[in-house]
Amino acid sequence: MTETQYDAVILAGGAARRLGGADKPGVRVGARSLLDRVLGACAGAATTVVVGPRRATVRPVVWAREQPPGGGPLAALHAGLRHATAETVLVLSADLPFLDPKAVQALVAGAGAGAGAESAFGSGAGPGGGGAEGALLIDADGRDQPLVAAYRAEPLRREIALLATEHGTLTGLPLRLLTAELSLARLPYHEASFDCDTWQDIGAARARIRDDRAVLDEWIAAVKAELGIELDVNRAELLDLARDAAHGVARPAAPLTTFLVGYAAALRGGGPEEVARAARQAAALAARWAEEDGDASGAPA
Repeated sequence: MTETQYDAVILAGGAARRLGGADKPGVRVGARSLLDRVLGACAGAATTVVVGPRRATVRPVVWAREQPPGGGPLAALHAGLRHATAETVLVLSADLPFLDPKAVQALVAGAGAGAGAESAFGSGAGPGGGGAEGALLIDADGRDQPLVAAYRAEPLRREIALLATEHGTLTGLPLRLLTAELSLARLPYHEASFDCDTWQDIGAARARIRDDRAVLDEWIAAVKAELGIELDVNRAELLDLARDAAHGVARPAAPLTTFLVGYAAALRGGGPEEVARAARQAAALAARWAEEDGDASGAPA
């Protein structure tokens, strides 16, 4: 089954008053800006539009600006939609530290799946029994999160145009006026809907990614983003190799060995298969080394 093509619109131009006016999309969590973390989660978008002031980003995007600047989320969404051409549009705020590709795919799939559709997070619920015009996450308190959502582009544009006609402007209008008019599937709470409105939220996010259960995955993701590489490898296999090199040879052998494995894999063309092959070869060598070192008989190995 092929994945649904989608465009992404990320709203990154708020005033962040609860952060004292700080540049919230640029605040770092796990050594990556909040905006870059969101961009990493929706890397599969055909077109990614960021509505807000220009800044350095981990990958190329299309920049847009609402008029007037600071005109609110509906005006910003309208500005971003002008650059979107896909039938499904992912709409995100720029302050979602735990958004991941799994959550993105669940939202995109739910946007056209109809009420009651199964998602990666469980059953969706929507008004009525017809097809959904979008899908959004609900937060831990059961509230809709319209900026962690995917929408079908045609009804989204229709309702925005109707609101602009009715009110004469989109400036300052709340998002609930838009979502109230759409048939939406609501996906159960998932940590992807956690957003950072306050410095307390930022601190909680930073602490969570340094938890022992998550820190390695977060670090690896940060390194890959920093180096501009996309490579999924068997982490357990590499950690076993590092342990064997450290215990069977000497502690400094662990980082040097894993570096050499990566270098060898790159020379062979790269890819997860070459990393795994080089790791197996090095692990076998470490095992032979340890056996020889532990043989006190002096007999030939």
